[in-house]
Amino acid sequence: MNIALHPRTYATVTGPHATFVTLDGHAESVTPTGDEDIRHAVVRRATDEARRTGTSIELVTSGDRGEHHLLIDPAGATTPLTRPPDNDDTDDVDEPELGEDGVDDPELGLVDVVASSMRGEEVTVPTPQPGDRRASTSPAAESPTRPTFLTPTPDATTHLAGWRGFLKGLGFTVKPSATEQRRAAEKAVVSRQWAGCRTLAVVNGKGGVGKTMTTAMLAAVYAREGGGNVLAWDNNDTRGTLGWRTEQGQYDTTLRDLLPVAQYLLAPEAGVSEIARFVHHQPADRYDVLRSNPELLATDQRIGTADFDLLMQVAARFYRLVIFDSGNDESAERWLRMIDSSYQLVLPTLANPESAESAALLLDALRGRDERSAALAAHAVVIVTQAEPTGTAEARRIADGFTGHVRAVHTVPFDPALKAGPLRFDNLRPRTRDAWLAVAASAAEAL
Repeated sequence: MNIALHPRTYATVTGPHATFVTLDGHAESVTPTGDEDIRHAVVRRATDEARRTGTSIELVTSGDRGEHHLLIDPAGATTPLTRPPDNDDTDDVDEPELGEDGVDDPELGLVDVVASSMRGEEVTVPTPQPGDRRASTSPAAESPTRPTFLTPTPDATTHLAGWRGFLKGLGFTVKPSATEQRRAAEKAVVSRQWAGCRTLAVVNGKGGVGKTMTTAMLAAVYAREGGGNVLAWDNNDTRGTLGWRTEQGQYDTTLRDLLPVAQYLLAPEAGVSEIARFVHHQPADRYDVLRSNPELLATDQRIGTADFDLLMQVAARFYRLVIFDSGNDESAERWLRMIDSSYQLVLPTLANPESAESAALLLDALRGRDERSAALAAHAVVIVTQAEPTGTAEARRIADGFTGHVRAVHTVPFDPALKAGPLRFDNLRPRTRDAWLAVAASAAEAL
C-alpha cells in the first residue's frame, strides 16, 4: 500500500523512551503508563493528535528498531504503509520485508508490537544482532575536506544608543552596554521562527487585570521583531474588548463570520490572502486581530470544542503564532480547549491583592486538573502591571510572592498609554517597551 498525502508526525524511539513531534512541530516526551510498551504509547499519542485535528495522519517512527510508517485515523485504526521513494529513481529503493498479512517484518515491526500490546499479550522485541539488515553499518570513509569559499553570515549588529551610537557614527569602536546586549539577546529570542504554529494563552479568571493589554503588547513584539504572521484571538464569550482597543480592518467581521467559511479556508484552493476578510490588521504593529462581538450576549456567541478546533486549524494554516485573549469563565468549553491547545501560559495581574490571588488560584486549579495543565502552570510567566504611577513596592511584593512557583515573573511599570485608548507599541515609553520585550522573550523561550 503506498502512502497517501497525509499530515506527518514523527517519533524517535530509543529503548524505553520516545520523543514525539506534533503536526505543528512541537517535540514532547512520551511516557508509557503502567506496563505499556513504549511503541503502544507512541501510537496512542499519535491517535490523540489525529483526534485533535480531526484527520488521518501518518506516523513515522525511527530509532533502535528501524523506521516504520503507519496511517492513523481519529478513531485509532492503524494501517501499515510502505514508504515511497523521494524521487522518480526507484531502482535503489529498499522496500520493507512484509509478512503474509502485509505488515512489516513481525520480528521488529511496530504494528505487531502495538497489536500484541492492545490484546494484552506480553511484548518482547529482540535486540538487533550484527549482520542484521537493520543493524547500523560503519560509515563510509570520509572524503578529504577542502576549504570553503564562502564567508559565514555575521550575526545582526547590536544597535547602539545614546553617546555610544554617536561615537560609533564618528568611526570610533564602541562596545555595547549591558542593557543593549540584553535587549539584542531578547530580540533574537522573540524573532525566532518555528516549524509549525505555536499558541500562547493569556489567562486570569478575574476581569480588568490586563489580559487584553497583555495580548496586544505580546502580539506587537512578536510581529514587529519576527516579521508578522501573528494572530491575537479574542477567545471570549462575554464581551471581549480586544476589538475595541485595536484598529478595525477593511471589513467589520468577527469570529462568528469566520466560522461558517472555515472549511473553505482549509481547502487547497483557498488563497493565503483570503483570511484578511475575517481579521483586522494592525498596520504599525503588524499583527492581526480575530474579534469577538462585544455587543452580543454570551448565549449568542458560545463556541464549543468542535468549533474551536476547526477555527484553530484555520489559524494554524495562516499564522505562525496565535495569542489567545481569554475570557473570565474558566468552565467554558472554548476556555478549556484553549488551555489544551496552548504551549505557554501568561498570567497578568495588577499590583493589588485581589487580582494576584485570582492568578494564584488559577495556577492551583491547573496543577490539579491534569498532567499537561500542571506542566503549563509550572512553566507559566506571570506579569505584575502597575495600573497607577504609585504602587512600586506592592508590585515588587506580589512579584516576589510568585517567584519560585512559576518559570518567570516580570513587572511592567505604569504607562498612561496602557491605561485607556488604542493599544499601540510606539505609544509606550522606552522603559515600558523594554519591559514588554523581556516578557515576550521569557514566554518565547518555552515555545
